[in-house]
Amino acid sequence: MVKIRMTRLGKHKSPAYRIVAVDSRKKRDGEYIALLGTYNLANKPALSLNKELVLEFLNKGAQPSETIKNFLKKEKIWQEFKNKNAK
Repeated sequence: MVKIRMTRLGKHKSPAYRIVAVDSRKKRDGEYIALLGTYNLANKPALSLNKELVLEFLNKGAQPSETIKNFLKKEKIWQEFKNKNAK
């Protein structure tokens, strides 16, 4: 199963994250299928997502983690995904 989740980067006590599509059996920081965006609290705006790529993976059946689902709701990508699939 493909999951959309975060992988950690950055120095000690200075985290940055990549939002990736990954096989659910892989390690947290292991090999991933595609880079979908980044989340870095040190930058403004902290969150950047490739909307088209995220929607493509969601349509193919990828399951977002709870944190990623909250990010998608905040960016209104989740509503767009649900509206397309409701028709």
